[in-house]
Amino acid sequence: MSVLAKNKEGYFNYTIEHTLEAGIVLAGHEVKSAKTGGVSLKGSHVTIRGNEAVLINAHIPLYKHSAAIPGYEPTRSRKLLLNKKEISGLIGKSKEQGMAVIPLELYEKRGLVKVKLGIGRGKKKYDKRASIKKREDDRKIARAIRSKI
Repeated sequence: MSVLAKNKEGYFNYTIEHTLEAGIVLAGHEVKSAKTGGVSLKGSHVTIRGNEAVLINAHIPLYKHSAAIPGYEPTRSRKLLLNKKEISGLIGKSKEQGMAVIPLELYEKRGLVKVKLGIGRGKKKYDKRASIKKREDDRKIARAIRSKI
């Protein structure tokens, strides 16, 4: 399982309470582009339309070795492959106050491209400051350990 893209902003802005794996419907050139690492999940989110989960605003550029495709839109909406039970769970969680469904990672699993979805609650400003402080403290500890060795 190789990670193709990570949504660092999603981990920073939300406290993730539950994760879920979903398939994603991509065109052939989009799969090649994703496997070469040209994907950005920054600012993307998941919405429910009818009985389908849809990934919105994920940027998958045109594969660099393919011919120009007229009318191709890199940030088009892409359908997520989930079963009915998972979709109904997403609907229930997303309707709760302050909950959101966001893509956390795009990765390859047995040749297929999958998306790790996170169901989380938005962080407040003071929570974000605490996360930054913890990360800086961990870096200082790691540096101190490396310098002593």
